[in-house]
Amino acid sequence: MESYLLQNIPDELASLAVEGFHKPGSLTLASGAWIHAAGSFVLEQGTFPLRGHEQWVWLALEAGDVLLRWDQHELVLKAGSTCFLPGGSRPCEIVADGHARCLWIALEGPLSPLVVRKMGALLHMPLRQGALPSQLYLASQIVQVIVRHSGSSDATYQLQHLLYGMIASHWGQPVAMDAMLSHEIAKVVDTLRANQYRDNFSLAEMAAISRMPMETFRKRFVAEVGMPPLSYVLHCKMERAKELLRDQNYSVRQAGVEVGMQDPYHFSKQFKNIVGISPSAFMKQASAPNATIRGVTKKEKGKKDTH
Repeated sequence: MESYLLQNIPDELASLAVEGFHKPGSLTLASGAWIHAAGSFVLEQGTFPLRGHEQWVWLALEAGDVLLRWDQHELVLKAGSTCFLPGGSRPCEIVADGHARCLWIALEGPLSPLVVRKMGALLHMPLRQGALPSQLYLASQIVQVIVRHSGSSDATYQLQHLLYGMIASHWGQPVAMDAMLSHEIAKVVDTLRANQYRDNFSLAEMAAISRMPMETFRKRFVAEVGMPPLSYVLHCKMERAKELLRDQNYSVRQAGVEVGMQDPYHFSKQFKNIVGISPSAFMKQASAPNATIRGVTKKEKGKKDTH
């Protein structure tokens, strides 16, 4: 089987790998960023090299644990972890100890670097991230749609809608697992976003905003968003912190204070638990002098991103 992402798929696993390609319509092309291809695959124990590709690829682990080796970097990905693989010919492989199931989406278009950055990733190297359940759900929908309509533009608007849903979900906008959030839960999510995650809302305070009993609110939030309220808030705080560290040159202490964590040690510990590296290491990687994408320097890329 010839795959966009995987090299030399074993025969016994070939039937468990599906993928498709998207032919974008005119309005999708005008948007500047779209889905080029998408798929899913299942791995058993072994080492699986990945092909070089031109696009940025969002890779998510649905089940199992794997080790991703990209150039000289190693990332441990567990269920619910994601990363972006930069385009290019750097050596890359996945090492699986046992059963693992992955989703992937390749982005294309002149504004695709902006999408990558908006989803909290670095442009020049993979960075482990956590995915919200709604993102994994939307990604699985993208794979299903693109496989069903591979090579055509029949579903171009549906795919664009799902992609925008993934981006919106990442930034804490009210996107539910299967539909829009209810008014009660959306009111809480909107309050958190308006506050920019500066305050540390307790479960009781969020329940009060929703005007529901605390346990009812907790169950409803988990049912609609896919994760507990406090875990969701922590995820959003770290995404906000990444933006402050990378794009606004905040210090580690300043970023921590901005997301409601006055103790820099506590902030660094939480950041590393969620992001996989310390805030200082993230800043160093984000400002790496060799962060050049397809001949465009980071400074020039930043100018394009503001247009």
